[in-house]
Amino acid sequence: MAKVLVFTETTANSVKSVTLEILGKLSGQSIDVVAIGDVPEEGIKALAAHGAENIHKLKGDNLDKYSPEGYANALKGFISSGNYDYVFAGSTALAKDLFPRLSGLLDSGMASEVTNFIMEGDNFNGTRPLFAGKCLAKVTIQGPKPHFVTVRPNALGMPESPSSGAGNVQEASGSAGEIRAAIKEIIKSASEKVDLTEANIIVSGGRAMKNAENFKILNELAEVIGATVGASRAAVDSGYAPHSMQVGQTGKTVAPSLYIACGISGAIQHLAGMRTSKCIVAINTDPDAPIFTKADYGIVGDLFQIVPILTEEFKSFLG
Repeated sequence: MAKVLVFTETTANSVKSVTLEILGKLSGQSIDVVAIGDVPEEGIKALAAHGAENIHKLKGDNLDKYSPEGYANALKGFISSGNYDYVFAGSTALAKDLFPRLSGLLDSGMASEVTNFIMEGDNFNGTRPLFAGKCLAKVTIQGPKPHFVTVRPNALGMPESPSSGAGNVQEASGSAGEIRAAIKEIIKSASEKVDLTEANIIVSGGRAMKNAENFKILNELAEVIGATVGASRAAVDSGYAPHSMQVGQTGKTVAPSLYIACGISGAIQHLAGMRTSKCIVAINTDPDAPIFTKADYGIVGDLFQIVPILTEEFKSFLG
């Protein structure tokens, strides 16, 4: 049995769902969770229900705002004192910035963007996509422990019957050390929607949207089904949507439970960013569009007629 630490980020009233995915997959291991700062009460309950034995709230000077140096220094000290075999985190924007630095500080190996893994005793065996998702690699980690692993959000799925843990809450002190590059301000997006990389449902539009204003029909559908709106590179390059909404090889890689592609042809660059979606629905006027070769369900038709119908049907179905 390995001794595992899972780093979690908090939301307004809980913790990020990718943390619970990881905990579910680690069932049977000795699992601690660490967060920098406070953890909401709902988050503590969720972590305990998914197997966390100990939940550590790491606090200290200069840790109230994120900085890669400060967080890495504080976590380095905490991890070293805990003698952990593995440290996991969701592959979020923060973890992509933080974990390579942390791995370097501890001279340890790292597997990033893992989409699946198993623990065989103390040994980690993971799966991660390479070459923009064109192939999957089986990975292990060598060298001194602890080993670091980041997991793509939504890739593992939520456990159906998680094993509960004690959920003991403890406070720990951490030192940010000398911070040479300070972040002066973090400006959050005005949107309240979940970030694309963490969204469970995504509705994306392509060049066939014709203009930015037409994205309102996708926003209306997304509002009804609790989705986040994305866009193809063609739509972004045409000025219909900002780059923050771009899904694909040069945008964001996503793995939602449901991906609805509206007016997207399905170029390989776009498929590279969403091919790991659990269910893909494509709407396109061209029956020979490449997107249909990857879609679980396809609708040949005009998106401007079909999307409003879907919106109304979902309104009726969801009440």
